[in-house]
Amino acid sequence: MEERDWPYDHATDPGYPGERSGADTPRSSGLSRAARSVGRASRSTGRALAKGGSAAFGGARRFTHSGGAGESGFSRLLELHAFNTAGDAAVAISLAGTLFFTVPTGEATGQVALFLVLTMLPFAVVAPLIGPFLDRFRRGRRWAIGATLAIRAFCCWVLAGAVVDESPAFYFAALGCLVSSKAYGVTRASAVPRLLPESFTLVKANSRISLTGTGAAAISAPIAVGAATIGAEWALRYAALLFAVGTVLAILLPAKVDSSEGEEPIELTATAGATRRRHGITRSVVNGLRSNAGLRLLSGFLTIFMAFTLREPPASMGWDGNPTILLGLVIGGAGAGNTIGTLIGSAASTRRPEKVVVGVLVLDVAVLATVGVLFTWWTAVILGLTVGICQSLGKLSLDAMIQRDVPERVRTSMFARSETLLQLGWVTGGLIGIGLFSLDATPRIGLLVIGALLIGWLVFVLQRSRLAAAADRDGSRTPTGS
Repeated sequence: MEERDWPYDHATDPGYPGERSGADTPRSSGLSRAARSVGRASRSTGRALAKGGSAAFGGARRFTHSGGAGESGFSRLLELHAFNTAGDAAVAISLAGTLFFTVPTGEATGQVALFLVLTMLPFAVVAPLIGPFLDRFRRGRRWAIGATLAIRAFCCWVLAGAVVDESPAFYFAALGCLVSSKAYGVTRASAVPRLLPESFTLVKANSRISLTGTGAAAISAPIAVGAATIGAEWALRYAALLFAVGTVLAILLPAKVDSSEGEEPIELTATAGATRRRHGITRSVVNGLRSNAGLRLLSGFLTIFMAFTLREPPASMGWDGNPTILLGLVIGGAGAGNTIGTLIGSAASTRRPEKVVVGVLVLDVAVLATVGVLFTWWTAVILGLTVGICQSLGKLSLDAMIQRDVPERVRTSMFARSETLLQLGWVTGGLIGIGLFSLDATPRIGLLVIGALLIGWLVFVLQRSRLAAAADRDGSRTPTGS
């Protein structure tokens, strides 16, 4: 022990332990208080997030289970569809970034056109086979739905690798995603009548499904964008995870989805009157298909044509800000319109969807013609909003008519054929948009051209509708065409 001179004053000894701790006390206390504050803030944030998450989960569960959906098992279909739509949103964001936003405009038009042709032409050949194939799974709908999700999970994982390696497998995997996505649509739609709550109409049920999908896509999109900032492949891997969860949920659907109760063989000959059928297709369904084909043609045109046009907005639009913001406004208008249309369909009490499909086509054409003459940035947003509303209501009404009028035995085939027709209508509109943009058509000319085409199509639809109504009144046996 070191010798010290006495009397000893410990206050002058820096080595004295009590004095050392006293010297450090203010700093230690400050750090301690800061640590406690951070801890309290972290716990408060954690509790707030947990409470918010719990509230969101509870609200979503109340929505999916309301109106008897929980008791009928319809809520499980809604939850499954949420994962499906969330995955589709992630795939769309990844592909949009790969094909459109990361390359110059001239190169992007060629890539988008190539993607449409290489994926849609084979799909046009494969799609008519989907319905008859899935008709064999009437007693195994859960497994058929699960298979479509599992295939997409695998294709997304392959796409993730193809995006990194720039492999030709990109287009084959994209085709697999597209075909299995449409197969999911027809199998899911064929399961809806089996799980329909007593208080629901088919239009309301389809609206509830669409609204659930819209909410899921809105939640999933920011997550997919965040993953895509790391790399497009990560958004695709995120989508693969969502589809894998959806596969499990599909297998866990209620057993009555597979029930064959109520299925009856049908006569493939036509009967007179309002229930006239050709291969089980009523005149209302045929007219609904024609109307929806026009709606999808316009949707495909606007999606492609406006996307390229708004990358460099013309001066006539009166927009001086960031082009990306304008594109977001138009896309946001279309998304809001889709949600509004879904809400209208969910709240509507009408049981005559055949009138709705014609009405929304008339509205679409009227707004399109007006915007073609008075084209500015705000009319473009209104057009997007209108197209979103009309397409949503038109598709909900068509699905309701197919579920109502087409016999169970051929319903899946009918859904497959309708999806094929509507998808080809969308792609045709997209290719028209690419063609007009490549010809340096101004937005006003482009809208007037597609407007003239749709006016001609509307006249055809109304004329055929009147002829069909007159034939029903007269008891004519003239076969319906599609």
